[in-house]
Amino acid sequence: MANSFVFSSESVGEGHPDKVADLISDSVLDACLEQDPQSRVACETMVKSNMVIIAGEITTKAKLNYEQVVRAAIRDVGYVHDDDVFHADRVFINNYLTRQSPDIAQGVDARAAEGKETAEQGAGDQGLMFGYACNETPEMMPTAIMYAHRLGRELTKLRKAGVVGWLRPDAKSQVSIRYENDKPVKVENVVISTQHTKDVTHAAICDFLIEHVIRKVIPAKMLDQNTKYLINPTGRFVVGGPEGDSGVTGRKIIVDTYGGWGRHGGGAFSGKDPSKVDRSAAYMCRWVAKNIVASGLAEICELQVAYAIGYPEPVSIWVDSMGTGKVPDDVIARAVAKVFSFKPANIIKQLDLLRPIYRQTTNYGHFGKADMPWEQTNKTKDLLAAAK
Repeated sequence: MANSFVFSSESVGEGHPDKVADLISDSVLDACLEQDPQSRVACETMVKSNMVIIAGEITTKAKLNYEQVVRAAIRDVGYVHDDDVFHADRVFINNYLTRQSPDIAQGVDARAAEGKETAEQGAGDQGLMFGYACNETPEMMPTAIMYAHRLGRELTKLRKAGVVGWLRPDAKSQVSIRYENDKPVKVENVVISTQHTKDVTHAAICDFLIEHVIRKVIPAKMLDQNTKYLINPTGRFVVGGPEGDSGVTGRKIIVDTYGGWGRHGGGAFSGKDPSKVDRSAAYMCRWVAKNIVASGLAEICELQVAYAIGYPEPVSIWVDSMGTGKVPDDVIARAVAKVFSFKPANIIKQLDLLRPIYRQTTNYGHFGKADMPWEQTNKTKDLLAAAK
C-alpha cells in the first residue's frame, strides 16, 4: 500500500509583527558589525501599537543612533502610510540595552579565566542545534516551506512595486503538500492571508492572489482541480501589523528553519551575533547537512550538535541519514569530523560570519538562500574522500 500523507508549512511576510521585531533586532546587529566586527550583540525587540521596545545586551565600539536604525527598518518594511498606527516616523522607542554580562563574556572570550577549562573561545550558551537538507527541491529544502516562502516573497514584490495599491505589509502563507511514498506529488491547499486597504473587495483579493501569486509561484504540475485556495479566510484583514497584534523577536523559529519538517533546537536566531551558537552552529549544521546531500552520501540528512557554555568543543555530534545513506551513518559522521570543525571560533572563520549580512536572513527563512555562506556546497569532494 502506498504511503500517503499531507504535510503543511507556513511562512510570514515582512510586515508580520514578529518579523518586524526580528528585522529591527537584525538591523541593530548589522549596524554594530558594520563598525565593529567583534561586537557582542543580543538584541530583543517587542512591537505593539505605536511602541517599539529594544532590550538585551550589547558590547561594541560602534557608535549608533539606535532610533535611526529602528525607524529605517520599519520604513523598509513599508509601515509608512498616513493611516498606519505603527508608522516609521511616529512610533515611540524605548531602549533598554545594556552591556553583556562579564560572567558570560569570560566564557566566550578567547582568554583564560578562573574555572574555565581552556583559553579558547567558548560557546556563548549551552544548547542543541539542528541542520537539515534533502533532495526534494533545488534549494535542498522541504517542499512545503519553500513554496510558502516563495508565495510570501512574490506578495511582497508585488506590494513594493505598487502593482496593486490595496496590499499592506502584514501577511501569512501556508502550503499543504501531499506525499506518496515519501515524494511530494501535489499541493492539497494553499492559505494566504494578506492585510489590505478597506476599499478592496474580498473577491478582487482572491482573484488577484490566485492568478498573480499562487499560479505564478507554484508549478502547474503540483496544482489540480481539487487544490483548495483559502484566501483571507476571515473575510477581512484591514487591521494588521503591530496595531493588530504584538510582535516579539524569535517567535517564528519554525518559519526561520525547516517549516517543522526538520527539527529545531529551540534557540532563536535574530539579533544574535555569531558567538551565540544558537545562531552560528545552526548555520553550521545546515552547511554540513547540505554538503552531505550534495555529495550524494545521502538523500536526506539531519545533523545535531550540542554545546556547554564557555566550552569550545561540542559535547555531541549526531548524524542521521534517515535510511537514505549510501554508506553507514557512522562513516558519514567520521567524515564530517575530519572535514569540519564545530568550535565556535572556527565556525565563524569557516563561514565568515563577522559581517553585516544578517538583515538578509530575517525574512523568508534563514536557509535556502543561495548567496548565504552556509548554503555553499563547497565541501562535497572533501566529504567523499573522507568517507572512503
